[in-house]
Amino acid sequence: MNQSDKKNLEHMKSFGVNYFLTDSPKNWFETKVSSVKSQNNKNHDKEEKIKTIISSIKNYESPLRDSANNLVVYDGSLDATIMFIGEAPGKDEDQQGIPFVGRAGQLLNKMLSAIKLKREEVYITNVVNWRPPHNRTPTDEEILAYLPFLQQQIDVVNPNYIFLLGGVAAKAILSTPLPLGKLRGKWHEYHSLNLNKKILTIASYHPAFLLRSPQYKRASWEDLQMLEKKLNDK
Repeated sequence: MNQSDKKNLEHMKSFGVNYFLTDSPKNWFETKVSSVKSQNNKNHDKEEKIKTIISSIKNYESPLRDSANNLVVYDGSLDATIMFIGEAPGKDEDQQGIPFVGRAGQLLNKMLSAIKLKREEVYITNVVNWRPPHNRTPTDEEILAYLPFLQQQIDVVNPNYIFLLGGVAAKAILSTPLPLGKLRGKWHEYHSLNLNKKILTIASYHPAFLLRSPQYKRASWEDLQMLEKKLNDK
C-alpha cells in the first residue's frame, strides 16, 4: 500500500467508515429491532397491568356496581404523556362502557382538537368507574374508595401532565377542599409514591359544566392554553 492509499484509508476511518474493513457484515437492524422489542415488551406490560386494575375494580364490592350497567375505566393511549381525569360516567358512558362519549365527550374532543391533540393520543378516565344513580355527584366515601384504582392507573401510564376536569377530580388528586375557582389557572404537582417524579397538574372545568354554563368556556380555554404552552415549550 503506497503512502497515498494509507492517507485515504486513515481519512475514511476518521469519518466512521471503518465498518467496511470488518470481517463480518454489520447488522444495521440489530439496534432498531432491539428497541422495537423493548417497546413492545413495555406496551405488553402496561396492558397486563391495566387488565389487572380493571379486574380489581370489577371485583370490588360497591353499591355503585349494582346500580350501573357497564364498568367505565379508560379510553385512549397507555403511552400518553397527558392524562385527563373526570368525575364519573354519565348515562351515555354507562351504556357504552367508554368515558366521555356523550355531549360532554364531544366537547372534550373539540377541546383536545383546539390544542392540536387527538383523543387516541391521551389517556381519559374518571375518579369513579361506575355511574352514580341519577348522575349524582360521587360522595366523599366513593371518591376515597376508588382513588387507589385511579392512582394505580397513573402509575401505569406514567404521564408528564394531568388535566383535571371538574371539582371531584381536583379534590381527589390534589387532596384539597379548595373550590375549583381557586385552583384553576395555575400549575400544581401530583406526587406518586411509586413514581420517582412530580407530575405537573392543572385543574379546570368539566365539559358537562361548560355545557350548562358556557360563560366559563373562556377560563377553560385559558387552562388549555397553559397545557399547550407546556407541550410546545418541551
